[in-house]
This record gives sequence, C-alpha cells and structure tokens, in this order.
Amino acid sequence: MTDWTPYAARASEWFQTLRDNICAEFEAIEREAGSSAAFEYTPWKRAAVEGGEGETGGGTRGLIKGKVFEKAGVNISTVSGGLAKDFAETINGASAEQNAFSATGISLVAHMANPHVPAVHMNTRFLTTTKAWFGGGADLNPPLPYDEDTAEFHAELKAACDAHGADYHDRFKAWADEYFYIPHRKVHRGVGGIFYDHLECADEAAWEANFAFTKAVGEAFLAVFPRIVRRRMGMDFTPADKAQQLEWRGRYAEFNLVYDRGTLFGLKTGGNIDAILMSLPPEATWS
Repeated sequence: MTDWTPYAARASEWFQTLRDNICAEFEAIEREAGSSAAFEYTPWKRAAVEGGEGETGGGTRGLIKGKVFEKAGVNISTVSGGLAKDFAETINGASAEQNAFSATGISLVAHMANPHVPAVHMNTRFLTTTKAWFGGGADLNPPLPYDEDTAEFHAELKAACDAHGADYHDRFKAWADEYFYIPHRKVHRGVGGIFYDHLECADEAAWEANFAFTKAVGEAFLAVFPRIVRRRMGMDFTPADKAQQLEWRGRYAEFNLVYDRGTLFGLKTGGNIDAILMSLPPEATWS
C-alpha cells in the first residue's frame, strides 16, 4: 500500500500557497476600493470526536470583512485520526472497522457587499482512508446574474478541465448542477460551476495527474473571480437589489446547513466550528 504521507504534505503546501495568493488578491481589491481591510488568521487544533480519536492536526481560519468583501473566509486544514464509527460508513474507503483518515484542503466562501458582485465558493482537498482521492470545485452565486460573468466563470473552469480530461467539464459541471440544488426550494444555489469527488489515486502517477488537475482548478478560480469582482464592485445598487441579495443569501444558508457534505464532514471530524460555519452570510432574510 502506498504511503501517502509525503504526497499529502505536498498537497497541503500547495493549498497554503493558493490561500496566500487568493488572500493577497482579495486584499489588493480592498486597497483599490480605498479600504485597509485585511485578513485575520486564527489557528485551531482538531478536537476529539465521540467514537473517534483525540485531536490530530488542525488548520487556520482566515477572515476578512471589508468594503468589497463584506465577509470572506479562506480556510486551510490538515487533520487526521479516526472517524466516528457510524460516520465512517458514509466516507469513501472507510468503515467502522477501518476508520482511520487524513484530510488536507482549502475552503473559501465570499459574500460581497455589492449585490451586483456574485458570492462564490471554492474548495479543493485530498483525503485518504483505505483509498486516496481528490475532490473539489467552485460555483458562482450571483443574486443579480449577468450572462457575461456566468460565461466567463464557466469558460475558465472548462479550460482547466479540458487540459486534464476530455470528459471532465461535462461530468463535473453536471455534478455541480445536481449537487448545488435546494430540493425543498426547487432551485439551484447559483449559476453553477464544477464539482468533483472521489477522484481516486490508484498509484503515484494517478496522484500526480489528479493533483495537477486540482491545482488547475485553484488557479482558474484565482484568475477569473477577481476579474468579475473588479467589473462589478463599483456599480450602483438599489434597496430592491439589496433585498434580492439578502433573500438569496438565505437560500445559500439553507443549502449549507441542510445539504452541504463539507459542513457535515467538518462537524463530524472535530473541525473548528467558526471555520466550518464561516460559509454563512453575515446577514440574510427569509420572507
């Protein structure tokens, strides 16, 4: 069996580099808007979980609240140990008897001050149980959609996919459309993107290929989202525009609290609650 430890370390290092680059770009946008807002970083350690093992690993919660980014979190984590036995049955390659796991990744959610600027989510991760795999994706969540922004976002992700698998974009776009859906509302969370999981690493060559793709997804996000932010952040908006944004934020919150697998995974594995729930908007409304 392959020892994935050095590979996980490489992935973790990349996720930290991506975090640094994204945060620097977000802070640069704040400066362009005349704001001095900067990320505050809070380290945390993994807590013990019932039926699992004690604290092993942790991460850093990065949070900015500014003029453009009303609330944006960029978190990294590297944790390992034992999954609670009942939860282990739901995880790829794990079971009540074989419940050891490790996970490293980056998770990002940005809620924007101007309703013309779309909210966004992105994460990429590497996990091991008895199997090893990558997962991740990104999706755009505009309260006031613009076809130009949607097309540009999808085009950037498609280019990343096409360079690594002829069928990747069709598969992962369809998966995002299926996953980022709110059944009780019968609406999608936003205008989609890509979502992939269980991109398994049967050997070192597969790991390298999947890692290259995962890096391409992160780089595509870093290339496209700041362009969209800069295009929209100075636009005027009305009280009706703001009301639409707050309503869609409510739907975003509903998805993350009811359906999101990442939220459940974090809570079930002793993650930092504030880091996990940073995805929730600072303000939302329900009719």
